[in-house]
Amino acid sequence: MGAQGARSRALGVLRVRSRALAVALLPAAVAVVLLVGGATGHLTGAGWDAARWAVSACAVLVLLLAAAVAVVVARARPALSPTVEVDERSAPDLYRLVRDLADRLNVPAPSAIALTPDCDSWLEDRTHPAHAQGVPTAQTGPDVRAGGRGRKAPAAPVLVIGSPFLWWMRVAELRAVLAPVVAGTGPAAQPDIAAARRFVRGLDAAVALGGRTDLGPIRRAPLRVVGRVARLLLRGCGEHAALMERGVASAASERAQAVDYGLRIVAQEQVGLAYAGWDRLLTRVALPAWRMGRWPSRLDAGVVSALTELSRRDRLADGFTSRLGERPACDLLEEPGAMDEATSLLAARLFHGGPAGAGPDWAPVDWQQYPEEVVDRKWRTEASRLHRVLDDMGVRRPVGPTGPGGPTLSRVMEHLSQAGRADEGGGSHADGDDDGDGWGAMLAAGISAEVAREEAATPAAAGGETSAPPWGTDPLPLLPLQPPRTGRDLLADHVTAMVCCSAVDTAGAVPGLDWLDGPALIVDGRRRADLGGHVLSLVEEGDPEPLRAWLAALGVRPEKPVRLV
Repeated sequence: MGAQGARSRALGVLRVRSRALAVALLPAAVAVVLLVGGATGHLTGAGWDAARWAVSACAVLVLLLAAAVAVVVARARPALSPTVEVDERSAPDLYRLVRDLADRLNVPAPSAIALTPDCDSWLEDRTHPAHAQGVPTAQTGPDVRAGGRGRKAPAAPVLVIGSPFLWWMRVAELRAVLAPVVAGTGPAAQPDIAAARRFVRGLDAAVALGGRTDLGPIRRAPLRVVGRVARLLLRGCGEHAALMERGVASAASERAQAVDYGLRIVAQEQVGLAYAGWDRLLTRVALPAWRMGRWPSRLDAGVVSALTELSRRDRLADGFTSRLGERPACDLLEEPGAMDEATSLLAARLFHGGPAGAGPDWAPVDWQQYPEEVVDRKWRTEASRLHRVLDDMGVRRPVGPTGPGGPTLSRVMEHLSQAGRADEGGGSHADGDDDGDGWGAMLAAGISAEVAREEAATPAAAGGETSAPPWGTDPLPLLPLQPPRTGRDLLADHVTAMVCCSAVDTAGAVPGLDWLDGPALIVDGRRRADLGGHVLSLVEEGDPEPLRAWLAALGVRPEKPVRLV
């Protein structure tokens, strides 16, 4: 399916609109016939008079409903994709590359460029009148756009580029990847396709407006009725719209084959590699920082380190690092650091739900400060929470010469090993925990409850929003990275943190950062990645011996108190 197929499907969408209009006008047409018949003396009598009143009333109601639907569809603001706008003054070389690409493809150039913290690129129409009413096309705070000035909505689609592509890809690779995307501006300028897209976006916005719960009952009731009608229309034209977009993509791909086709095949490999590294960086590196109230301010620069490390470890990616000698696409930006910081903050908002700006409890962190500001603080916070829950459970601290001692790893190991022995011998159990029974399960449940209370009281957990974001009314985070952790997972994390604190305080280990796995324990300059299995033996089986042997090999003193926050 090419451009002609896309246009025919667009006409199918418009036919649904025309049929809806015809259905809305049908009662009015019947009412006009009845009224004219009565006025000319042809349709007289009590029955015809009753029919005239009934049909006229029905026609008025249908027209009012149709007018309400039309007004809402026309005025409802379609949601914008969360992006950071790139002003032309801050990236003249990037704009020049995109316009040269559009000239080679013989299509209109995108009206603007924006960055998204994701591994994807697309065209977005921002011509809706509501988008021109003082709403910035990019917003991650008061104003994070490069130019810092509001402007009217563009008349042509905006090119949205995944920010990881700019930092990982070379200039030629980025041009090859963007070729089929930029080629989509040609079909977007076709009047029928543009009209069909506006209609579908309006229906989608009307459905979303009808589902809002932050409005009063007086406004919510009629909007729900309008939303149901819009949903019915959207269902009727959904297949046509999907096939239209498929045809547009097919036409754009065919047009782009003449531009860097061979290089695009190689560049697509980099897209897959970038996605893998970006996902690991977010889930293993950024997420722990976000949970600690810190957001890495150079995520896009970090993805280069993560992908370089992935290339080193994965033989399938071997040779990709040889490209790093070529000019990176981020050189097309005048201030790549400022753009990286803006997209990093936006990523934190989308994937975690952080506030719109930095603050005392939501501060940026550089990669050099990550081990101290995030890793060490994370370990000591979790170790402190672990001992606090043990105190609440009545687990006594080891007694020293001067009374109860400080928080030690031995206390944790002894409690969990006793829990394992009690479980084997049919000892004391706790009911109602999905992760298992016994003292270990009680500890896991206590940690889960403590974590839930702290997250509920954290401003970042609420998103810090005082008004609806410009991309819609959905609560933040829009795209959470991970499902809620189980009690056993939290317990294992907290025991691991306690072990790391003990290793740092008694054996000279230091906190570190692994680009693919996140927080790491560094001993004698080497990362120790073999701790997880020993901790699981203690947590899941109540067997402390593998962990004791590991601690003894490193010279860790589990009986020594550790420093907590």
